[in-house]
Amino acid sequence: MKRLDIDGEIAIPARDLSWRATRSSGPGGQNVNKVATKVTLRFDLERSDALTAAQKRRLRKLAGRRLDADGAVLVSAQAERSQGQNLERARAALRRLVKKALVAPKRRVATKPTKAQRRRRLEDKRRQSEKKRRRGPVKVDS
Repeated sequence: MKRLDIDGEIAIPARDLSWRATRSSGPGGQNVNKVATKVTLRFDLERSDALTAAQKRRLRKLAGRRLDADGAVLVSAQAERSQGQNLERARAALRRLVKKALVAPKRRVATKPTKAQRRRRLEDKRRQSEKKRRRGPVKVDS
């Protein structure tokens, strides 16, 4: 298996990737009972040195239930009728997942509301309170 390139930013070496083919439950008619077209691609995240510790942490979080007990990311594909196409689909799915993990989240900068925002908020609260107060029972003068 060849290495997995992610938009020229990073390349996952072939030694960190392995795949296995099994019988698929997808389309194929009688072919589905004879040919192993479902592909499970395995990326050994724990042993890989292609990603930094922070990128690995983000990928672990993104992978969710695709992460196995050994710390490997498993991606399956069975939509196509050929093993080669399913392998390409699995590689594309892993590529998208890793690419997402490469993006570090922006740090949130705490801000305070302006005086005008506070004033508007309090005015709206007063208006709402008055509206609700007026909804009480009607007094009839007799």
